[in-house]
Amino acid sequence: MAVCYSVSAIAIVSTFVTIFSLCLFLNSKTKLFNKDVSLLGTNECDIYQGSWVFDDSYPLYNSSTCPFIEESWDCQKNGRPDKDYLKYRWQPYGCNLSRFNGTEFLLKYRGKRIMFVGDSLGQNQWHSLACMIHASQPQVKYIMDKIGRQYTFSLPDYNIWLLFLGNPLIVDIITEKGSRVLKIDSIRSENVWKEMDVLVFNTWHWWNRTGINKQTWNSVQDGNTTYKDMNRLELYKKALNTWAKWADSNLNSTKTRVFFQGVSPDHEKCEGKTRPLQSPGSLFPGEMELENVVKTMSKLNVRLINITSLSQYRADGHQSIYSYKMDCLHWCLPGVPDAWNQLLYHHLIS
Repeated sequence: MAVCYSVSAIAIVSTFVTIFSLCLFLNSKTKLFNKDVSLLGTNECDIYQGSWVFDDSYPLYNSSTCPFIEESWDCQKNGRPDKDYLKYRWQPYGCNLSRFNGTEFLLKYRGKRIMFVGDSLGQNQWHSLACMIHASQPQVKYIMDKIGRQYTFSLPDYNIWLLFLGNPLIVDIITEKGSRVLKIDSIRSENVWKEMDVLVFNTWHWWNRTGINKQTWNSVQDGNTTYKDMNRLELYKKALNTWAKWADSNLNSTKTRVFFQGVSPDHEKCEGKTRPLQSPGSLFPGEMELENVVKTMSKLNVRLINITSLSQYRADGHQSIYSYKMDCLHWCLPGVPDAWNQLLYHHLIS
């Protein structure tokens, strides 16, 4: 009996040690590869870790059937001969994204106002989403309008409004005595933003503009101090913090869903590229600063649409020579911005 008892005890201890070791191993693997795997015991997965896969059922729409598509973004109409760039779909490693369902989207957001705020990359994404929605309900009446810096795509039957507000720096620029002043600590668009049910912000590329014909301000005002100029990355961080403080104080997550689009990367060379790159390359400037600011927000639940790394693979997706000029910043439509909206759709529907 004593021998049997000893053997049983040893077996129990051995089993316990094995389970404990396995738990430690799995825990360490989760920490090491937390960007690649789902969290143990949950249904969550990092949708931003994945790869581009060729899918013959893509694109989600044809530029020829989107009657309001911006001419400069219609690379096929502008003579691009290859079409493989249209066929790539973003596939997360640990889960599948639901295919965009425009009818489901319209029913869920009936009566809602969705606004993109930022630069022309935000407009690129806004236009993409408008085409995706129209392709799902081509027979439904739509209204496309532009007043000043605001573009509006609406569907009266669903009372849904999809808007884009051109505001590339997010913070204010005002004219004083014929001079343009960047007010790095001021936001005056707040009343418009407060009326929205969904807000999607973006900013980055205009902060790097220099020279008389490109720079959009003559001086910088921070509180009571005025500067001729400042380090651009510091200005960018100050602007993000101004936005974060305003949003934390003025927006309510129960009323308004808030997203910030990650930095859309440009590529030094994009002409002649016909398939995704093998590697995304190094960390893109501005992205870490944006992530850090979003993490500091204490009240408002802001979701980062982390498009930077996945878009770095897609040098083939730019307009290249198939636009008004050589362009390795903006994207062909259909194309990469459709994937951004697929990720946005995932968050909005879930």
